[in-house]
Amino acid sequence: MSKVFPRIGKRRALQGAAVGVVALALLAWWLLPLGEHPPTGTIVFSTGTQRGVYQEYGERLRTELDKDMPGLEVKLLNSAGSQENVQRVATGEADFTIAAADAVETYVLDHRPGAADLRGVARLYDDYVQLIVPRDSEVRTVADLKHKRVAIGPVDSGVRLIADRVLRAAGVDPGKDITPLADGIDTGPDRLRRGDIDAFFWSGGLPTKGLSEVARTFGLRFVPIGADLVAQLRGQGDVTRYYRTTNMPESAYPSAQHGMTVATIAVSNLLMTRKDVDPRLTEWLTRTVIKSRDDIGSHVHSAQLVDLRTAIYTDPLTLHEGARRYYRSVKP
Repeated sequence: MSKVFPRIGKRRALQGAAVGVVALALLAWWLLPLGEHPPTGTIVFSTGTQRGVYQEYGERLRTELDKDMPGLEVKLLNSAGSQENVQRVATGEADFTIAAADAVETYVLDHRPGAADLRGVARLYDDYVQLIVPRDSEVRTVADLKHKRVAIGPVDSGVRLIADRVLRAAGVDPGKDITPLADGIDTGPDRLRRGDIDAFFWSGGLPTKGLSEVARTFGLRFVPIGADLVAQLRGQGDVTRYYRTTNMPESAYPSAQHGMTVATIAVSNLLMTRKDVDPRLTEWLTRTVIKSRDDIGSHVHSAQLVDLRTAIYTDPLTLHEGARRYYRSVKP
């Protein structure tokens, strides 16, 4: 009997080794397809304004793409934000970008050039609308912005799109009732600190580094955008269906929120491309986006919310064929 046990042990050891080999092979396939050379060439990625989340995410993603596709050159192109990003991809000025779903839908509904060729790659994370004033400001509601100097974002930004709609929902005409200014996250915080403006809108992932830096050294306060105002907003048309009532968590900007949540609006961000972009390249890029979530998320907090289970929901865009291939390959 004692001679039988070594044989069983050896058999089990071999079986265990085989399982280990299979597991390693599956892991390698998840990270990089076996026996397949990485795509090469050059792509243009349109990001956003300096100090914004789009810009930081683009920089981090370029680093991850270089690891998986060292022969691929990724050129980053700053932009005003979502509206300009959508236009750049649709017209071929850029190959990939991030844009808020409402800006994408607006471009499509307006039948702008190349709109029919836009395709989704992944749903990434949510933007939160943030209305910021000095801590001692008399502004307590959006309606209180009348006769104030308000930064509503660059002309081609997603911030401008949302700010205009929020103001109108509150009964404020952005062209008549305020002094509208085109500052974004790159200049708005510093101008608020200097007293050059009374308030500014920002729409971005939480926290936005450019805002966190100012919040630590200057007394900021967030003006709530409540559910009643969101209900008014959603009555403006089809595009506003992408706006959801939510609360900005107290952990977003601790020095400014003092343990309090802030009622506001969330809208999802989409990683997008065009129909004519190489499916194999898009498949590889999609894989990198999903597998690098934790690495990018350690620097860009909102990127931690990228989830394989929800990434496929890129409404209003249909998935690009390359992205679809990737999601099918990892479907349980």
